[in-house]
Order: sequence, then structure tokens, then C-alpha cells
Amino acid sequence: MTTPTPTARLSDAGVSIWLDDLSRERLASGSLQKLIDEKNVVGVTTNPSIFQAAITSGTDYDATIAELAAQGASLDETIFEITTTDVADACDLFAPIFLASNGVDGRVSIEVDPRLAWDTDGTIAEARKLYKKVGKHNVHIKIPATPEGLPAITATLAAGISVNVTLIFSLERYRSVINAFQLGLEQARQNGHDLSTIHSVASFFISRVDSEIDKRLDVIGTAEAKALKGQAGVANARLAYQVYEELFATERWTALAAVGALAQRPLWASTGVKDPAYPDTLYVTELVAPGVVNTMPEKTLDATFDHGVVTGDTITGSYTQASVTLAALKRVGISYNEVVALLETEGLDKFVTSWQELLTDVDDALAAARAVLTH
Repeated sequence: MTTPTPTARLSDAGVSIWLDDLSRERLASGSLQKLIDEKNVVGVTTNPSIFQAAITSGTDYDATIAELAAQGASLDETIFEITTTDVADACDLFAPIFLASNGVDGRVSIEVDPRLAWDTDGTIAEARKLYKKVGKHNVHIKIPATPEGLPAITATLAAGISVNVTLIFSLERYRSVINAFQLGLEQARQNGHDLSTIHSVASFFISRVDSEIDKRLDVIGTAEAKALKGQAGVANARLAYQVYEELFATERWTALAAVGALAQRPLWASTGVKDPAYPDTLYVTELVAPGVVNTMPEKTLDATFDHGVVTGDTITGSYTQASVTLAALKRVGISYNEVVALLETEGLDKFVTSWQELLTDVDDALAAARAVLTH
């Protein structure tokens, strides 16, 4: 018998491996299928930065942009067409996994326009538009966990649409996300939807927490502060899993589960290690527990496949130590609330910037294509 690979061990431990990347090249070349076949990838997540990188590097989208220019498509229509086509094609690729897992995996996520993060009604309308356009049961619509995003999450789920809640940094906000999810399912039930067909994940960001807190610990500079470096991200995520266990063991949840509802799974996002001093599989091997998703950039996936040490559940039973870590950070002068608020703002700003860059680049490409048409 062959020894299972680390990614196979991860799957066996109850972790769904999703790739945090998508492009037409990945689909056309078969490289995404290869990751499914060899490295246990069972889903894909995208975000504005991923689309910006995919569409603006290389020539994979030139023919499509030229075709849309000939049809008189606007800038927004062009980007909408390109991104939803890639996602729909990826949904088709993952359809066998979607069917084999009863809809749990084989999922592909597409995010609402990041400029709508503070616009509840705009987000709801965009979520429905994306869902209708992609037209696949295994699509997840990504909605940021901003205060304005929470009611949009509820309304989208209430319409029977599966949701990936993104950009969660704080435990308090995560509680609000689970409430928005459960409220959405309660409304979906009232609307006559089959709850067993509505899926959701809650994307809790990891590495950015360490990047920001480590920077502050270096400024503080004491031995106690420096000893806490590289611990905040994992501790925060482990306590998030404790919240997940707590809020999916209530009477409220039991009543929903009794009519077919499926728990919203925690998803570990931003799992690429930013500091080369840390193990490159840190945010994978230290966050193993049943029923979670880990969405990885390919570099992290490759590292995990190559040398990840997967020993089973590394979260359950870690909550006391995780709480001690956060308490120690507070003691040395780190404001948790300040950090998570900053990270949410920066995360949204980064996506809006990527989207604006994408708009500029595609606008230039459309203009060039139109110029060719007129000559």
C-alpha cells in the first residue's frame, strides 16, 4: 500500500482543500484538473485581486475582449461576462465532486463588486445577478462581512442562494455572521426553500492578523512581546472554531438542522505564510479540524503536498491556550479591536484597488479592440 500524501491526510482529517486562484489558463491547460486529481483540491475561491491578476497577465482574454468590443459591450458588461464565464466553466469542472459530496464541495466562489461592500441593497441585487448569470448550483456568491454586508448575507440566503461570507477577522463579527446565516435560513424556510440545498462558508482570515500584530510586537520590542510573534493568527482562528462549535450546538440551530439545514463551515483564508521565518505550512497543519475548509494559494498547496505534517485535529482542546495568547497580546499593549478593524478596512481597500486596476486595464483593452474595428 502506498503512503497517503499530506493533502490526502488533510482530507481524511475532515478538511476540504480549495484552491485560492482561478484563470482561463488554469482551465484550458488542465492544470486545475491536475490539482483535483493529484492534490485533493475540491473547490476554488476567487476574489477581485485574483481576477485582476488573471485578466491582466498574458493574452488569454484578448479574443474575448475583442469579441465583446465588437458587440458594443460596456466596460462593466465585459468584466461581468469574463469573470462569470470562468466561474461557470470551473463549476462544470467541479460538478462531479459537487454531486459526489452532496453539494458540500465542488464549490466555486465569485465575489460581488467590492465597491458595493458598504451598500446592502446593491450587494443583494449584485448577488442575485451573479447567481443567475453563472447559472450553476455549485456557485457560492461571496459577500464581505461588513456591517452593511450582514443583512445582504441574510437576504441572499433567504432567496435560496449559497453564500461565501468573506473578510472576517474578529470573533465578534464572526458571531454576527453566524447569526446572519441562521436568520437567512429561517427566512429561506419561510420562503419555501429546501434548506438542504443551501450551503455556506465563513471565510476567516489568518496570515494578515499575524502580519499586523507582529509588526506592532516588533515596535514594542520587549522580550515578552517578541516571544508572541507568529501566534495571533492561529490563536484567533482556533477561537473562531470554538465559536462555531458553540453556535451550531444551540436549540436555534438544532431546529434548523431538523429540517435539513447544513452548518456554515469555517473557511481558513489568507493561509499563505507572509514571514519566511515561519513554516510555510503553518496555517494549514495548525488549523486541522473536522468540517473546515482551507483555501490555499498554489504555493501553500504545493508546500503542504510536499512536506506538510498532518497529524489529525490540531484545534480541538487548544482553546485555553489560544485565549492565553490573546490575553498576553493585550497585556503587552496590542489592541485586538483596533487591529481587526484596520484589517477589515485594508482588506476592502485592497480589493477595491484591484478592481479599479482591472477596470482601467480592460478599458484600455476595449479601446484598443475598438480602434482595430474602426480601421
